[in-house]
Amino acid sequence: MRNQKSNFSKFMLLWAGELVSAIGGGLTSFGLGVYVFNQTGSAASMALVTLLAFLPTLLLSVPAGVLADRYDRRLLMMIGDGCSALGIIYILVCMIRGEAALYQICIGVFISSVFSALLEPAYRATVTDLLTKEEYSKASGMVNIAGSARYLISPILAGVLLAVSDIKLLLLIDICTFILTVISTAVVRKGIAIKKTEKKESFGESLRQGWKAITDRRGVLILIIVSSVMTCFMGTLQILAEPMILDFANSTTLGIGETVCACGMLVSSLFLGIKGIKKGYVKVLCYSLFLAGAGMIGFGIRENIYVICLFGFLFFAMLPFANNCLDYLVRTNIPDELQGRAWGMIGFLSQIGYVVAYGIAGLAADGIALQFHIGVGRGAAGVVMIAGVLLSVTAMLLYLIKSVRALERNGL
Repeated sequence: MRNQKSNFSKFMLLWAGELVSAIGGGLTSFGLGVYVFNQTGSAASMALVTLLAFLPTLLLSVPAGVLADRYDRRLLMMIGDGCSALGIIYILVCMIRGEAALYQICIGVFISSVFSALLEPAYRATVTDLLTKEEYSKASGMVNIAGSARYLISPILAGVLLAVSDIKLLLLIDICTFILTVISTAVVRKGIAIKKTEKKESFGESLRQGWKAITDRRGVLILIIVSSVMTCFMGTLQILAEPMILDFANSTTLGIGETVCACGMLVSSLFLGIKGIKKGYVKVLCYSLFLAGAGMIGFGIRENIYVICLFGFLFFAMLPFANNCLDYLVRTNIPDELQGRAWGMIGFLSQIGYVVAYGIAGLAADGIALQFHIGVGRGAAGVVMIAGVLLSVTAMLLYLIKSVRALERNGL
C-alpha cells in the first residue's frame, strides 16, 4: 500500500534546493563549455568533459539506488550535494593559479560527478516518500521546472556574467549553491521519520531485487531499453548545440539562444505542474518524442540563430511531456519498497545512450567537418539532424509495442 499522507510543502522545500543547485550546475556547465571550446576549438574536447562529468553518475547509479533503500535517503542527498562541490573547488583553484588544462578540468568534473551519483536515486525515492500517487504527475512537472533552470536561467545569466567577469565567478557561485541545497535537505530530513529496514539482505541480493523489479513487467523493461536509444539521440543535440552556435556566434549569443530554446521546457513544465496529465500517457509520450525529433531536424537546417531558437524551443517543449509520462509509467509499476534500487537500475540502463552520444557525437562532428571541409558547427548540425530523424522513427515504433501500452492499465 502507498502512503496516502501528503508532505507537499516539504517536497517544495526540497524542490527549491534542487532548483538552486540546477542553476549553479548550469553556470558551471556553460562556462566550462565555452572555456574548453575557446581553448581547443574541438567539439570532441567538449564532449570529453561532458562524458567524464556524466560517466561516474551512470556507473554508480545502481549501487547508489541500493544505498537509497538501505540508508537514510535525505542524508545520502546531503552527502552527495555537499561533497560534489570538491571537484568544482579543484577546478577553481587550478584557474586561480593559472589556466586550467583540459585534463585538470576532466579530473574536477569527474570528482564532482562521483559524489553527485548518490543524489538521483535518493531524490526520486524521496519524492515517493513525500507524496501521494495523485500528486506524482504534478510533482514531475515541478521537477522538470527545476531541471529546466540549468537551460533557461543559467545560460543567459552565465553569458551576462562572462561579459563582465570570467569563469571563476561562475564556479564560485556554483559552490555557494551547494551550501543552500544541503541546508534545505537537512530541514526536510528533520521533519521525516527514517524508515528502518527490517531485513538486511546482502548488497548483491539488493541488486537482484532491483533488476527483478523492472523485469517482472516486460513493458517496463522495453520502455527502459527504448529510453536508452532515445537518450542517445537527445544527448547528441545537448552535446553539439554549443559548438554548433559558437562556430558562428559569441558566448553572449549562445547564452541568449540556449535560454530562448529552454523557454519551451519552462512553458511545458509550468503546464504540467498546474494541470498534470490525467490519461493517455503512452500516446503523449510517443507524440512528444516524435515532435522532439522534428525539432532536432529543424535545429540543424540553417546557420541562423532565429531558426535554431525556433526549433530548439520545440525540442525542449516536448521533453517535459516525455519525462512526465516515462516517470509515471515506471513509478506506478514498481513497489514502494523497491523504488530506490529500481531507480538506480533504471538510471543506469536508460542513460547508457548518453554515454554513446557523448563518446561519438563530438568525434563524428569533427570528422564530418574534416571530411567535407566545412566548419565544426556545420558538422555538428549534420549529426544532430540525423539523430532527429532516428528519434522520430523510434517514437513511431514505440507506440506499436503492446506491453508498453499495457503499463497504463496495470499501474499498482
